[in-house]
Amino acid sequence: MAVVVLLGPMGDARSQMRQDELAKAAKEYPEVELRFVDTEQPMDDVIRECQDAVALIPAGVRTFDTEFISKLGNLKLIQTFSAGTDWMDKAALAELGVNVSNNGGANAVAVAEHAVLLMLTIERKLDRQIESVKNGTWMAGVGGDRTEYHTLVGKRIGIVGLGRIGSRVAKRLQGWECEVVYYDSVDLDEEYVKDAGAKFVELDELLETSDIVSLHVPLERTTRHMISDREFALMKNSAILVNTCRGPVVDEAALKRALSDGQIFGAGLDVTEVEPIETDNDLPNLPNVVVTPHMATRALESEHNATAYALANVARVARGEDPEWVVPPV
Repeated sequence: MAVVVLLGPMGDARSQMRQDELAKAAKEYPEVELRFVDTEQPMDDVIRECQDAVALIPAGVRTFDTEFISKLGNLKLIQTFSAGTDWMDKAALAELGVNVSNNGGANAVAVAEHAVLLMLTIERKLDRQIESVKNGTWMAGVGGDRTEYHTLVGKRIGIVGLGRIGSRVAKRLQGWECEVVYYDSVDLDEEYVKDAGAKFVELDELLETSDIVSLHVPLERTTRHMISDREFALMKNSAILVNTCRGPVVDEAALKRALSDGQIFGAGLDVTEVEPIETDNDLPNLPNVVVTPHMATRALESEHNATAYALANVARVARGEDPEWVVPPV
């Protein structure tokens, strides 16, 4: 039996719910000894309780000190509940022989649905319609320029990153009678792409020809500010940018310029460069911009999937097998 540690603050209701779910799921894996370690206690006690762990599952812990990890001689894996792992120094962890695995697409459906909702919200001004009714003004001031209201039928949707989330966006858009194209730096299996219903184009062509550009890439050194002034200059002035991956993938200052100058029409964002977004940041108040508070993953199904996937993966390590969903230390 190998020790697997859930590492994080243990005092709140959300943490207790996670502990209960993990404990229940762990019963299926007799090779796993599940331990809960509270990070709000002295660090020496945290290290002592984690000393024999082969895997850590962080819960609410956003940084890992390399010195701390170096003291855990048996550690092989850090398994996240999230898709993003940009908050960890994966290169330093790799040097210590520790892999990092993401959630294997546990929240892919929820994020894909949210991306489509952002597209529809901008195209139909749903946010303004809802707010107008709440304010008691019904449709006054909302109808405006009818040329700014659109359906998705016949639109070309460009997906940047056809991974677990991007491919699900593509599949859902098939039912909306859209033309879906994609760009990915990875060569993808032909059947996988066919199943997604998307056609490969180079990034510049995608930006130049798409009515909506939807971003689904991890935040790494190579993707930070991959969408900036040059990329916005390529896009149609009627185009919409949707970002449900990570805020720094987009150069936010360049996005504001593109929106203010009419270089693009609008943006639907679940993420921003600084989170929570600064109170004096005017981005959410720009015309045709909708910002949600990084909650695209929030669905009960995502929570259940993340728990099940995490336990299955750490059990592989407990059995001496290689983990799945390992994120390269880029």
